[in-house]
Amino acid sequence: MERRDRLSPTEVAEALALADLCSRADGTAPLAEHVRLALRHQDDGGGVSHLLVRDGGELVGYAYLESGDDNTPGMSELCVHPTHRAQGIGGALVSEVVAAAPIRLWAHGDHPSAGALAQRYGLVAARLLYRMRRRLDTVDAPRPPEGVTIRTFEAGRDERAWLDVNARAFAWHPEQGAMTRRDLDQRLAEPWFDPAGLFLAERDGEVIGFHWTKVHPGERPVGEVYVLGVDPSAQGIGLGGVLTDVGLAYLKGLGLDAVLLYVDESNQKAVRLYEKTGFTRWSTDVQYAAQTSSS
Repeated sequence: MERRDRLSPTEVAEALALADLCSRADGTAPLAEHVRLALRHQDDGGGVSHLLVRDGGELVGYAYLESGDDNTPGMSELCVHPTHRAQGIGGALVSEVVAAAPIRLWAHGDHPSAGALAQRYGLVAARLLYRMRRRLDTVDAPRPPEGVTIRTFEAGRDERAWLDVNARAFAWHPEQGAMTRRDLDQRLAEPWFDPAGLFLAERDGEVIGFHWTKVHPGERPVGEVYVLGVDPSAQGIGLGGVLTDVGLAYLKGLGLDAVLLYVDESNQKAVRLYEKTGFTRWSTDVQYAAQTSSS
């Protein structure tokens, strides 16, 4: 097993190709978007390690590892080549990862093999992320609350306002609430980004909520409620439901017939909102962590 603090462009391409291969085989992407972005936009800030397992020169196992600190555990995701599983590669990667404890290890799709590995190394489910879907056959007509207007994002004007309302709306969320200008700029530069699909709600000239949509290309493209947030000062007026409908109407207008989203199981208010809008649970991602004395 090789350990790298930084990957070469060739190694980045190998890791992403391996993740794509696993995604096609399993029906679930093994590496989250922010990990793929971190791979493609490596910086010199440190705190990230890459574990590589090769067989005859071919990359057959990969783990991404973010180190933690006294307040925040580290985070890891990994993937193993479909034809090289049940050979100890996953176990070797997990063993190396948990040695960097405390650690949070994501298993996308919650495959039984991931649960078995987690149990072997004393890890327990600490967080659940629901993947929900719905058809776009019918979409309610959005009616903004009185005094609220909705417009699309304007690059060069709205970045700071978006970051501010995102931080307030997701102050409780360990990843989304910590989004930086660099994180935002990376996503705005992605090929899939379209400002026409990022909606901002304003009241008295201030942004109080947003719905950022995304389209996944393919033979049958699928829309996504990429992220939807409402400022705490604007909660209780039905803005979340209106913004949901605005985005769904936009995606339906593109000719899409299905949409997905990800939502934390602990965010029951959002789960209920999406269920009310017609979403049902499709699959679950599980974050495993070391068992604590209170578990």
